[in-house]
Amino acid sequence: MSADTDEATRPAGHSDLDENALFFHQNPVPGKLEIRATKPLGNQRDLALAYSPGVAAPCLAIAAEPDRAADYTARGNLVAVVSNGSAVLGLGNIGPLASKPVMEGKAVLFKKFAGIDVFDIEIDAPEVDRMVDVVSALEPTFGGINLEDIKSPECFEVEEQLRERMGIPVFHDDQHGTAIIVAACILNGLELAGKSLDQVKIVTSGAGAAALACLNLLVSLGARKDNIIVTDIDGVVYKGRPGDIDRWKAVFARDTDLRTLEQAIDGADVFLGLSAAGVLKQSYLAKMADNPLIMALANPVPEIMPDEARAARPDAMICTGRSDFPNQVNNVLCFPYIFRGALDCGARTINEEMKAAAVKAIAQLAREEPSDIAARAYSGETPIFGPDYLIPSPFDQRLILRIAPAVAKAAMDSGVASRPIQDMDAYRDRLNRFVFRSGLVMKPIISAAQTGETQRVIYADGEDERVLRAAQIVLEDRIAQPILVGRPDVVEARLKRYGLRIRPGTDFELINPENDPRYRTYVDHLIEIGGRQGFTPDYARTLVRTNATVISAIALMRDEADAMICGLDGRYERHLRSVRAIVGVRETARDLSALSLLISGSGMTFFTDTYVTIEPKAEELAEMTMLAAEEIRRFGVEPKAALLSHSNFGSRDSASAAKMRRAVEILHKTAPDLCVDGEMHADSALNPELRARVLPHSILHGEANLLVFPDLDAANITLNAVKSMTDALHVGPILLGTARPAHVLTTSVTSRGVVNMTAIAAVEAVQRTSEATA
Repeated sequence: MSADTDEATRPAGHSDLDENALFFHQNPVPGKLEIRATKPLGNQRDLALAYSPGVAAPCLAIAAEPDRAADYTARGNLVAVVSNGSAVLGLGNIGPLASKPVMEGKAVLFKKFAGIDVFDIEIDAPEVDRMVDVVSALEPTFGGINLEDIKSPECFEVEEQLRERMGIPVFHDDQHGTAIIVAACILNGLELAGKSLDQVKIVTSGAGAAALACLNLLVSLGARKDNIIVTDIDGVVYKGRPGDIDRWKAVFARDTDLRTLEQAIDGADVFLGLSAAGVLKQSYLAKMADNPLIMALANPVPEIMPDEARAARPDAMICTGRSDFPNQVNNVLCFPYIFRGALDCGARTINEEMKAAAVKAIAQLAREEPSDIAARAYSGETPIFGPDYLIPSPFDQRLILRIAPAVAKAAMDSGVASRPIQDMDAYRDRLNRFVFRSGLVMKPIISAAQTGETQRVIYADGEDERVLRAAQIVLEDRIAQPILVGRPDVVEARLKRYGLRIRPGTDFELINPENDPRYRTYVDHLIEIGGRQGFTPDYARTLVRTNATVISAIALMRDEADAMICGLDGRYERHLRSVRAIVGVRETARDLSALSLLISGSGMTFFTDTYVTIEPKAEELAEMTMLAAEEIRRFGVEPKAALLSHSNFGSRDSASAAKMRRAVEILHKTAPDLCVDGEMHADSALNPELRARVLPHSILHGEANLLVFPDLDAANITLNAVKSMTDALHVGPILLGTARPAHVLTTSVTSRGVVNMTAIAAVEAVQRTSEATA
């Protein structure tokens, strides 16, 4: 059911899949994890600080105050994924060594979804006492323990004893992760059915760790035990049943004459299956209450296939553990974010209050519009809260923003947080920066857009899903007032398909290229400004009917918009040509240029000119550097520019090197306050110590954040290579030098990228207006 077991549960005989999986796990290096140093170890001093003698200082500090371990070590962000391999989902008792690929998979999910570091620990400990002794002894190393794939009922005993002995969170995800997602799903299903949790009848098939954890959590949320009937391989769990019934299962033993699942399911509102394929028959479903919730969660084949259940009960809401059907119950929806919240507040345990907070946060998120990240996980129409969308997609990046703060707050409110979070708004902002890596860099820009006068931003690609999603975000976040170019019927259909609330005419203006009353005026405007650029009347009429970039540019120049964004479809050069012809170059600039921002784990770096000028002259390089510096200051950052070359401060003589030297000379005269130097190698620009060895008196201080390239080839190739090699986030390209704020994006931009560029365009428009009226 959990996402980390998808590969493990594939049916045998898929030779292509098996070969691909083996190759995947072996190359380019074996396994899915590695350890990387977070501190530089480049010289003797670094070694002295990292190890002997410097390491004594944090050791003594922690000895005096153990909680300081979270300040001086990785413990506060380190979780152990622990298994003895006794119940690997779909594979059974394969032992600890064979379970290691699954545990590594779990580890990378923690890192990918919540930024949590993990050591996977597979232990040869089939007995409860040995496992408890081994795991509890690991407490000094970790901030939390995630137990995984341990067979029932031993898993209950192991977790119970560890929670008593350890002062850090111990969480058996097979139990509680499943329970949290199931509970969120049930709450939303009952909401749609108009039913109350304390009144519904719940019948289970399966009485293992996951099923019992689900029932215990539901009871803590308000379900009544006397409304629950549990069945297992021997039928109904009833009081006095012959054979052994462990103490965890006995809690749900009923005093009843019912003996089979078929009998028990009569009148049930909820079927919870965590058992085996095919145990729920179509004939049973007719006995269930109106609008039943069928949770057939056995993997890889559920208790009943959704199409069979739908045929028997069209009014049913159906969930499975599979990704190829709606309503996938997937543990990755919660476990990374529960640990994120627990670690960040130093929780000593994960209690019922924290689990309940996670349930409610997940349930509420499903009722919001899905993000574009989540939407890409689906094919066809984006789901909206309803019978086929009871829980969010695992790829909805808002999960961490909802669950982690809710869990941390619940930990603090219930008194189990050793390091309470003092500023929840700042904490949410930090999580947001993890989700959208542009968060920190974009914060001053977005804040400026929100606090200034609302600007009208026109989008040429108004029918594009990314623009529609961005339009809703910029409205909700008060970043700008969107104007979209698009056909009304297409826009309306896509808003409905993607589950977006905004509507044309109410929330935003829509320009219909096929029938807009301003058509003749726009044609006349284009003829007037483009008559000497090849825009004949017939050509102008065609463009105003067919070219959304042209329409947007004319609207911008007629003051019907304050900024424009285009380029999501088609060649960059084609859009740039229209912008240059209609919007034009501002009086103080020679030509246009493009600035790109890359945000990586090591920070932010600007690149220019990445898209426009193929072979800039020295004067053009100087100008684009000054324009880029002006733009960078809008981010609240002081630009530090390095003009790059194959020559390092005169080490080579070539036309290219001479051009870069000449550009630096121009900049020193025309922009004496700008921190800029060159020509230099890229490593000299980014490494102050290396630069000091080459030119001790360079006027560039610190690490350069603006890299200026000698030509378009160098800039664009470097941008795309670095972006791919570092998985950096690209913001831009930001078009510089236009007469009015206009930006040509690229076809790879995301809706978040459109939002970022909207904020940049809006702030630029405000500042241009202020400068004009000053």
